[in-house]
Amino acid sequence: MGALSGVRVLDFTRVLAGPFCTMLLGDLGADVIKVEDPLRGDETRQWGPPWLEHDGQRFSAYYLSVNRNKRSLTLDLKNPHDQQIARKLVKHSDVVVENFKPGGMASFGLGYADLQAINPRLVYASITGFGQTGPYSDRPGYDFVVQAMSGLMSITGAIEGAPHKVGVAISDVFAGLFAHSAILAALLHAERTGEGQHLDIALLDSQIAALVNIASNALVSGQTPGRYGNAHPSIVPYQTFRAADGEFALAVGNDGQFRQLCALIGREEWGSDPRFATNPARVANRVELVRLLNDVFAGDTARAWVERSLAVGIPAGPINTVTDILADPHVESRGLIHVLDGIPMIGHPVGFSATPTEIRTPPPAHGQHTAEVLREFGLTR
Repeated sequence: MGALSGVRVLDFTRVLAGPFCTMLLGDLGADVIKVEDPLRGDETRQWGPPWLEHDGQRFSAYYLSVNRNKRSLTLDLKNPHDQQIARKLVKHSDVVVENFKPGGMASFGLGYADLQAINPRLVYASITGFGQTGPYSDRPGYDFVVQAMSGLMSITGAIEGAPHKVGVAISDVFAGLFAHSAILAALLHAERTGEGQHLDIALLDSQIAALVNIASNALVSGQTPGRYGNAHPSIVPYQTFRAADGEFALAVGNDGQFRQLCALIGREEWGSDPRFATNPARVANRVELVRLLNDVFAGDTARAWVERSLAVGIPAGPINTVTDILADPHVESRGLIHVLDGIPMIGHPVGFSATPTEIRTPPPAHGQHTAEVLREFGLTR
């Protein structure tokens, strides 16, 4: 039995941040009812290729990635009868998650104030691009725009190149994770006090918070962080290096590891060289040290340097493609990849010793469970 068994979640979200959040709740055992527009459904149902044929229907890989362990119920939220159905569902639910623009749910009579009056214990999470308040609150929120506005793109990419987005919609993912943890905390508060609350989660806020040390550096120094490519602004050597046949990642996190590296490559004297002996000195002499190391690493293969580094306790690894890592024996041993009803998917990444997560059902077809859910609540169309 999952940790959230018995918790019911009404999921009015679509695309990525919200569905990712509610999928995680479903993995923990919650009954997640995905409320979709009768005509369009979740937009990501059409975001392909790639596609997967399943039970005579075509599903986009994007949609499949964040919608398992849910039941699909179609409601026209502009229709007063369907609005009333939603309110009846709320009476017997613990959590509502929505990602309409501010005021969107209220226009259907389904805002926090409306539903809190029906169910005082309700945890109501609103996920938007820029939050419920502030001068940008009415702007549409898209991951790419938030990556640009948050400063993330300004620190991503080659030193002399253009700003770049991260290769996955990471601002959406961060917002979904923050929403997930906030909902768990609010459920605990509701259990203790009988009081629900409204959670305001913004993609921009989440992404700025996820800048962590980079944002702290800017606050402390007053200087604008730049791009370091694959290097680290505060630790050296902590980047990719070019070997004889390609690049590999090396992460020397402290002075002791640097001395181990010097011994490994036959340059013990660098460990006591004033230019390199301490991390602040290595940061100050970054260009020279990186040049010297690249000269050494050019003498053998990337795999050889990774194996030698790991053998003496220096963190290092290959630069994999996504297909490389999905086929890696360690990933297989961790049980991270699941196949349910012929649908491959990435499982929940956290192991629970007492309440393990479970992939119970595949992502639902559009409206697949409408009749089932309405029957459970004694309702009809």
